[in-house]
Amino acid sequence: MKTMRSGSSVVPWYLAALVATNLSIVNLPAADAPWKTYQDKSDEWFRGSEGARIATNILSHQSRQGSWPKNLDTTSQPYTGDPSLLKGTFDNDATFGELRFLAHAYRATQNPRYRQAFLLGLDHVLEAQYPSGGWPQLYPPGKGYQRHTTFNDDAMVNILNFLDDLAHSVDFSFVDAERRTRAGRSVASGIHCILACQIEVKGVPTIWCGQHDEKTYKPRWGRTFEPPALTSAESAGILRLLMSQDNPSPEVKRSVHAGARWFERAAIEGIRQIVVNGDKVIIRDPRATPLWARFYDLGTNRPIFCGRDGVIREELAQIEAERRNGYAWYGSWGQDVATRYTRWKERWDRSPSR
Repeated sequence: MKTMRSGSSVVPWYLAALVATNLSIVNLPAADAPWKTYQDKSDEWFRGSEGARIATNILSHQSRQGSWPKNLDTTSQPYTGDPSLLKGTFDNDATFGELRFLAHAYRATQNPRYRQAFLLGLDHVLEAQYPSGGWPQLYPPGKGYQRHTTFNDDAMVNILNFLDDLAHSVDFSFVDAERRTRAGRSVASGIHCILACQIEVKGVPTIWCGQHDEKTYKPRWGRTFEPPALTSAESAGILRLLMSQDNPSPEVKRSVHAGARWFERAAIEGIRQIVVNGDKVIIRDPRATPLWARFYDLGTNRPIFCGRDGVIREELAQIEAERRNGYAWYGSWGQDVATRYTRWKERWDRSPSR
């Protein structure tokens, strides 16, 4: 892998020795969704009092449109506020954990309330898809950045994984054939959108932005600290999705090869991210495993950083402490891509064209 400039200030070498004493090393693994607690529960559990209690709580948090709020534990307590104030989203793993829970609850109990709520949510997801094949962060999308086709925080990847399961898995055999067929068509349209959004730089396909224009597929701003850029964290999720496709088309194969090659070229070696007195700092470490920046400039492919002022900067230390420490600016996303890509090539395309 090629060594690149880190795009962030580097602490002097002697500080590296402090890592083993009073500094904590930052790891950025994907957060485990709370729904993993329930995915392996038995049918008997869902028929029991605890399963029924949690299902009731989930139902109470469903918006009138059919979705659920984000950053909220919808399982522990019932919602007692005004139902009209519930605002659902597809962001931050919202909605799809609830839908999968209700699907299992219905299979186990045949309670019609669970199926009704599930279908309301499913119809909401299907209705939200744009003619271009993408999904907004929430629906109705409004006029802000949430209207763009949203890959940020794996929103669209989660949607496509859910709809693909619904179209093909026996776990969703309680859903009528018309909806399951429509889900399959939605997945195909979503894959087309992904391929159309893949960014070309000087004629070379690379990866994706966190959000793309819902009509033109062009990269777009998200929040003020999320500029139009090559976005490695979300692109790793997109490549995992593409590499999970059975019998991938030539277009999907080309997209996967291009994305994997970009990750190989964009690896940053010889640095480590640590925390000094609660502040993220980059130090030199020749033994460190490769890292990838969250954002790379569309023209130069150099790491970039952006605070809430919306000003793009070249060094992590140049943005305010709140954003510097409250966002995942570096991660090991490319390592997972490389591992999966090796297995994928063995199965689907051992001799890619370069």
